[in-house]
Amino acid sequence: MNGMPQALVYKIADSPTEFEAIHRLNHRTFAEEIPQHQAHDDGRLVDRFHDENTYAICVDDGHVVGMLAGRAVRPFSLDSKVDDLDRHLPPGRPVEFRLLAVERSYRHSAITMRLIELLTTHFRQQGCDLALISGTTRALDMYYKFGFVPFGPLTGVPGAQFQPMYLHEPRAAAQHNFLPGPVSVAPEVTRALSAPAAYHRAPGYRESLARLQSQLAAMVSAPHCQLLMGSGTLANDVVAGQLTALGGTGVVLSEGEFGQRLTDHARRAGLDFVTVTSPEDLAAQLGHVTWAWVTHCETSTGVLLDLPWLAKLCTAGGVKLAIDGISSIGTVPVDLSEVHLASGASGKALRAYPGISMVFFQQNPPPTATVARYLDLRSYVDSGGVAFTQSSNLVAALDAAVSATDWADRYARLAHASAWLQRRLRRLGFALIAPPERAAPGIISIAIDGDAFVVGQRMEVAGYLLAYQSGYLRARNWLQISLMGHWTWPVLRSLPAALLEAQQRQQV
Repeated sequence: MNGMPQALVYKIADSPTEFEAIHRLNHRTFAEEIPQHQAHDDGRLVDRFHDENTYAICVDDGHVVGMLAGRAVRPFSLDSKVDDLDRHLPPGRPVEFRLLAVERSYRHSAITMRLIELLTTHFRQQGCDLALISGTTRALDMYYKFGFVPFGPLTGVPGAQFQPMYLHEPRAAAQHNFLPGPVSVAPEVTRALSAPAAYHRAPGYRESLARLQSQLAAMVSAPHCQLLMGSGTLANDVVAGQLTALGGTGVVLSEGEFGQRLTDHARRAGLDFVTVTSPEDLAAQLGHVTWAWVTHCETSTGVLLDLPWLAKLCTAGGVKLAIDGISSIGTVPVDLSEVHLASGASGKALRAYPGISMVFFQQNPPPTATVARYLDLRSYVDSGGVAFTQSSNLVAALDAAVSATDWADRYARLAHASAWLQRRLRRLGFALIAPPERAAPGIISIAIDGDAFVVGQRMEVAGYLLAYQSGYLRARNWLQISLMGHWTWPVLRSLPAALLEAQQRQQV
């Protein structure tokens, strides 16, 4: 989607272009803003330890907007500023962090935390377990929050003073995952993923796969299910291929971002179709089409379609119904007994790891030579579900997630929690996108008063992972709370107040 904002990227700098951007950010921060070094006409400040530094950087649309350097070679910069440095430190193998710089417009966000987390992970892999830093006195509260311990006297000069600090076995604060994907998973799912891999054509694996596919099909009252190695986008491409084989004219319901994506799938597949933007307009088209394709839960808005109503209309009119069930299967009871085709995915409401998608269908698909091999549903049926290489680890993790869940209890719990959360958010004055009568229990989209991106970053600092970085969310200034993964009531109850505080703070 050209022109839309992209998510921030965190990485270890490794290119000449990135290093040049680091020198310029270094100058803007430590020569122009903080008078620690003399300014240069060329706007560049190359650190004296540059050749030995490892830089964690934050990149937004190709621009370096944040950096943090790490160096494990003694003597450190602090060795020349603090007498007998080691006397102040706990035992350990130290690394010195320096040159923390974030562009002004990106401050008061999760960037600093992410940079520290990335660099500590990198140096922990090198055997370091003690991080040293000279924290600017302007931001000591931030360093305290991360767990840094002050020691020794202040260093620097008036106007640019620093407090030596250390962090033993550094790690980021606990984060509570309220993302729509990847979701937090149960321990047994992680254990299943970590088991030794099985040969995907061995009889034992085939039996396990067939059992899981039957279990998933029974869960949604569908006759058949096939698992695919890929995201939900792959499953929707497979559905598009089957609609191509079906022929005739169709109608696609587009009520949001993911309805628009179905329209794109249909267009790329060369399907003959019209697009409508409301269930009422869709119903009006059913007397003129062969098939209809809809998103059951429009993830972008949190709106849930009345599937039983639509399925009955389609059956009565002889229209083949296809649904995108990626965000609904696992959050609400789904009945596909009157649905011709449906897509699902492992990494959302089924609470497994991403990487598996699935297609549910009424009858064995016809042979076709016009659909790409990887998208040919008939090839999966003919090969007993193993048409191509599969990851037994991902399959085992999905099996564990499905088998370990009491689905009736999950649906009831989600409905109760979502209703409570929506009421609470509305009482606090938040503008929820989905009307109460059509709100899905798994996802809540909010139009933020102010800058949703900044609010999302503040929530990360506070320990809540919410969705706000996707291009379609940034374009609409929306933020999302998802209940698809594992969460606890104490954390959920604290979320609305934390969100209100984050919104109010960014307006100050």
